[in-house]
Amino acid sequence: MTRQPLHPPAYAPAGHVPAGHVPAADSAPKAARVLVVEDEPSIADVLAITLRFHGFEVVTASGAQAAVTAAREERPDAVLLDIALPDGDGRQVCRVLRAERGDLAVVFLTAKDAPAEVVQGLTLGGDDYITKPFNVDEVVARLRAVLRRTARGSAAEAGGAPPAPRPPVLRYGDLELDEATYTVRRGGRDADLTPTEFALLRHLVRHGDRIVPKEQLLKQVWRYEHPVESTVVETYISYLRRKLARLGPPLIRTRRGVGYGLRPPEPQSPPEPQREREPHPEPGPGPAPEGPA
Repeated sequence: MTRQPLHPPAYAPAGHVPAGHVPAADSAPKAARVLVVEDEPSIADVLAITLRFHGFEVVTASGAQAAVTAAREERPDAVLLDIALPDGDGRQVCRVLRAERGDLAVVFLTAKDAPAEVVQGLTLGGDDYITKPFNVDEVVARLRAVLRRTARGSAAEAGGAPPAPRPPVLRYGDLELDEATYTVRRGGRDADLTPTEFALLRHLVRHGDRIVPKEQLLKQVWRYEHPVESTVVETYISYLRRKLARLGPPLIRTRRGVGYGLRPPEPQSPPEPQREREPHPEPGPGPAPEGPA
């Protein structure tokens, strides 16, 4: 007798898994390990079933302490992290995990959807933010996109492939993006960006002062294959503005109803040539003294 796999629903707030639902196949990274931190058993079960069906390895934790321990022992590639945990705040868990592993993908999964909550989560290093109730197919799509951004180059290193040639540094005005080290500098000072923020800024820089439609950003940066109603672009643009504004004048502009782009760089006027100082005339000899007539 062949066991039929469980197929999760498209919308799963309570963990019910009806039979006969077959999610679309995907191209998730093979054996990518995900830590699901969720204290509600029904939601944790649905997420675990969904992710395993899509080819992920899944580890679960129901509290803050258990999450930190599991992250250290299991070394996941990504974390689906609830904020309201029984023994702590998920945002503090994110802070701890980020301090220990800068390459770890963190996706907040929570009922707190106020803009201030979203911004705070991203400030602490979250790569994405999904609110409950959620669509499990959207969770998988966002998680897959975040993993593609944060795990760039890992597969090549694991397979022993020769290192790729170093990409050139992207420059726009006083902005510099180093794709080899994932670092950003503006006016000679470092900007501390998350992998998602870096990917968004890089896409804008590559388009110069042209306006990039929101739909294109969702597809190219977040890898959304189909149009979705999401405020993730607006949220990341807002936070990116704040970080870059600390280092210089406003850089990102908005074309309402269309998308976003970069302001044209201010032309740098050439330095004024220094005027040569005219030599002062040497004092000549005074008039000859008059002698006797």
